[in-house]
Amino acid sequence: MSAEDLEKYETEMELQLYREYRDVVGLFSYVIETERRFYLANDYQIEVRNSSDGEVFFELTLRDAWVWDMFRPARFVKNVRVVTFKDINVEELTKAEL
Repeated sequence: MSAEDLEKYETEMELQLYREYRDVVGLFSYVIETERRFYLANDYQIEVRNSSDGEVFFELTLRDAWVWDMFRPARFVKNVRVVTFKDINVEELTKAEL
């Protein structure tokens, strides 16, 4: 497979992922972004935790979610748990935005 073929394949996968996002975004209430992933979810919980050495981290739990990841064969997930020391952005979607 040439570099051009690989680039074409990745471009097609990204377009397919965007189309899927566009089709499913109306099913969800929240957009949640971490340093590694982008999620759509209908329910979430964030807990602030402290590590044994005093650093603050976040534990994010999502229920009924969709994951923006072109390499996952199944993007709909029932439960997701993310532990991170980085920022988490949460936006509530309104139907007018869709």
